[in-house]
Amino acid sequence: MSESFIPRVRPRRLRATPALRRAVSETRLHPSDLVLPIFVREGVDEPVAISSMPGVVQHTLDSVRGAVNEAAAAGIGGVMLFGVPEVRDAVGSGATDPDGILNLATRVVADEVGDALVVQTDLCLDEFTDHGHCGVLDAIGRVDNDATLERYREMALVQAASGSALLGLSGMMDGQVAAVREALDTSGFIDTAVLAYSAKYASAYYGPFREAVASTLQGDRRTYQLDPGNRREGLREAMIDIEEGADIVMVKPAGSYLDVLSDVAAASDVPVWAYQVSGEYAMIEAAAANGWIDRRRAVHESVVGIRRAGADTVLTYWATELAGWLNDGVVA
Repeated sequence: MSESFIPRVRPRRLRATPALRRAVSETRLHPSDLVLPIFVREGVDEPVAISSMPGVVQHTLDSVRGAVNEAAAAGIGGVMLFGVPEVRDAVGSGATDPDGILNLATRVVADEVGDALVVQTDLCLDEFTDHGHCGVLDAIGRVDNDATLERYREMALVQAASGSALLGLSGMMDGQVAAVREALDTSGFIDTAVLAYSAKYASAYYGPFREAVASTLQGDRRTYQLDPGNRREGLREAMIDIEEGADIVMVKPAGSYLDVLSDVAAASDVPVWAYQVSGEYAMIEAAAANGWIDRRRAVHESVVGIRRAGADTVLTYWATELAGWLNDGVVA
């Protein structure tokens, strides 16, 4: 190349200053794009640290009030509640007990911040069953899809009555959206929204979550969660859920499934969310603790990447903290 050659096209012009970079940014984060997953544990007097998720705790019914008020003050979009009961049984009875930990927590949170945040609840049996599966088992130990749907319908009514504005159907049972939607509508909960965990993969990245909910799972969930190698199947599941009446569809995990997320976002006519799961959180926290990466930049970049791939909203354990950075303008 001649020393006198002058490029005609100079894309770097638009990267020259922070102001220019902000002006042409294609993907922006806002606190309202974020949802905070929260664990509430029965039978504890103070929050319990989760060792594999530094900075995340199992809350008490009292401490969760502070957490959701902090989240509301930061302006995030909502909170997704998970219950951790003391007692479990084969059918997950605690999930449909109006005084079970998740339903109690829902009432507490809805009363505290229901006008400021979308109060959401995990609608699945795995935290409540002694075998740790997301459904009830048949006589030979397999998850019984249709019997599980009946339990989900019962859960939906109790959660809606407790004040949940959005039910997160995470069990990956066939027909779960249609079953829950019909139960809600016929019982007068026509305004309660349904979030379908449509493309939920059988992932190794859920490991720390098992500690967070004190999982009793033996074996795996490969007969109902998706195979990590299947891209088209993720889109197919989302389209089925939309047809059954899902108000929002979800891809989970987020970071390793950005192709599926992009496919779903391109095809969906309802909002598309993604869950940045516990293992994704733990890896960044571990690398940052070892000084291998810039924690703040890595957290921000990871969530921007999920939004860029097509997620309208991201569930992330950094939601409140990240929102604070966005509000303070320290991640521009």
